[in-house]
Amino acid sequence: MDLFELISNDIKEAMKAKDKVKLGTLRNIKKVFLEAKTAPGANDTLTDEAALKIMQKLVKQGKDSAALYTEQGRADLAEEEMAQVHVIEAYLPKQLSAEELESKLKEIIARVGAAGAKDMGKVMGVATKELAGLAEGRTISSKVKELLG
Repeated sequence: MDLFELISNDIKEAMKAKDKVKLGTLRNIKKVFLEAKTAPGANDTLTDEAALKIMQKLVKQGKDSAALYTEQGRADLAEEEMAQVHVIEAYLPKQLSAEELESKLKEIIARVGAAGAKDMGKVMGVATKELAGLAEGRTISSKVKELLG
């Protein structure tokens, strides 16, 4: 069962359970999935890889919105956003811990032969491909800067 089907089935379960937050979040995900499937050149297909990227983007947007709401003193809205983020994160692969991320980045740095900050682009190119879905881009970037700096 692919992610699209899983989300569709979980929408039914959320309806039965009367879980409004999960239902609203999953409906939004399905809407974005359908938009991606019907986009020009998509040939009415959505791979799990593309679906994961979409969900990661939604998580990032949700976290950014929550941070913005918190800055503006709107804890109620921030809480709502984070509740939706938690629903989406349940479908994403487990994120790497700080230690796991550091060890993988050190391995990539050694493999690429990076010597300093000027080689950050080389490292980031490999790291973002290999660690896609396992860590956020900005987390990877800041850790690479720290390791190369």
